[in-house]
Amino acid sequence: QVQLVESGGGLVQPGGSLRLSCAASGSIFRIESMGWYRQAPGKQRELVAGISTSGSTDYADSVKGRFTISKDNVNNTVYLQMNSLKPEDTAVYYCNLRILLITFRTGDYWGQGTQVTVSS
Repeated sequence: QVQLVESGGGLVQPGGSLRLSCAASGSIFRIESMGWYRQAPGKQRELVAGISTSGSTDYADSVKGRFTISKDNVNNTVYLQMNSLKPEDTAVYYCNLRILLITFRTGDYWGQGTQVTVSS
């Protein structure tokens, strides 16, 4: 089994910054990909940023130049540095990891979600 623990959300003023973390533990052989999604009230969940095993990254147009995704392979942790936050960034943020287990089965795992609220 795999457990994902997210942290780092909160309330921030427009223009401020937050850093989200998502740490994975359990029967992990290798993490295939990592990503961050968000879901605002009344909207569908959307991909914010992704990072592959090689380190290549991809971002939603709405966050390019403001958000940075990174990872720590040793500690199986993915981060999302969010700068220049806007009210429209308000949402629940979820990490998603595609993991190859020690049983050599692959699965998609989600964090519990962390609330990010951007408001003055």
